[in-house]
Amino acid sequence: MKRIISFLLALALVFSLAACAAPAEKADDGKIQIVATLFPYYDFARAIVGDRADVTLLLSPGREAHSFEPTPLDAVTISESDVFLYNGGEGEYWVDSMLDAAGENIAVVARMMDYVDALDEEYVEGMQGADDHDHDHAHGSHDDHDHDEHDDHDHEDEHDSDEVEYDEHIWTSPKNAIVLCRAVCDAICKADPANENFYRANCDDYCAQIEELDTRFAALCESAPRRLLVFADRFPMLYFCREFGLDYRAAFHGCSGDTELSLATIKYLIDKVEDENIPVVYTIDFGTKKVAAVVSECTGAAVDTLYSMQTVSRADFDAGETYLTLMERNYEALRKGLSE
Repeated sequence: MKRIISFLLALALVFSLAACAAPAEKADDGKIQIVATLFPYYDFARAIVGDRADVTLLLSPGREAHSFEPTPLDAVTISESDVFLYNGGEGEYWVDSMLDAAGENIAVVARMMDYVDALDEEYVEGMQGADDHDHDHAHGSHDDHDHDEHDDHDHEDEHDSDEVEYDEHIWTSPKNAIVLCRAVCDAICKADPANENFYRANCDDYCAQIEELDTRFAALCESAPRRLLVFADRFPMLYFCREFGLDYRAAFHGCSGDTELSLATIKYLIDKVEDENIPVVYTIDFGTKKVAAVVSECTGAAVDTLYSMQTVSRADFDAGETYLTLMERNYEALRKGLSE
């Protein structure tokens, strides 16, 4: 609560200073302004709009998504957008307060977790903290969403975090990514109907590429001699594993802030890799590598990375990496883990 109050005070100061100062010169090129909090939605938006709109990624490349807190200048960026795309959930707890303070002029606001069925965050055998959770809990989904509420700036969160923790990495499933890409397109078209045909054609093309990649993943998983993935790291790939029928073991749950493992969890991972003859142990982008190094040293398993893509490195961003190219990396990493 103190962080929210401090943020709102700083936000009020920024807007009061802006009101007192002479207005800055800003080129009016007629393009709509799109702001996305996370890389997947930024990538979908830029693929859809081409050069007909400006797209800004709020979470700058190289920053850890789970520790992100917006600055007052971020609030100004959001307030000046025509389309604001955010994920929702506990990871973006600050959005409701931000929009209440600075979102009145945003034409279209889209909360991406409203467009797919969100899964409960899972704690599986061997995972750090798993013993503190009820393994008999039904890992379900929710689908009672009203998308139009968000275009009207009604941001009351339907997901009560005191009752259940949802896994927020919804885009890791390619099938979800197609739904989300189309939701992004709908939001953009609502803000800029003059270019709707152009946007929808680009969206169709991008979704076709995701669908082709999805087919390849499905074929790989169906023909693979093993179905188990071992993550010596956090586990943000629940939607991916659910889609393709893969089993998994992991050191930490999806959005865990923990960095130190118990000896029991490390031993469990080592034993599982040895017992199941697992050839590859996975880490994630921006994850810790030290647990994987220990497991690898003890078992001889290789270490590879699966990209969750909440954010990307500065090098990958500058190189123009996309959701598709990073998923291609995931395909190669998965092939090694399932087929070799």
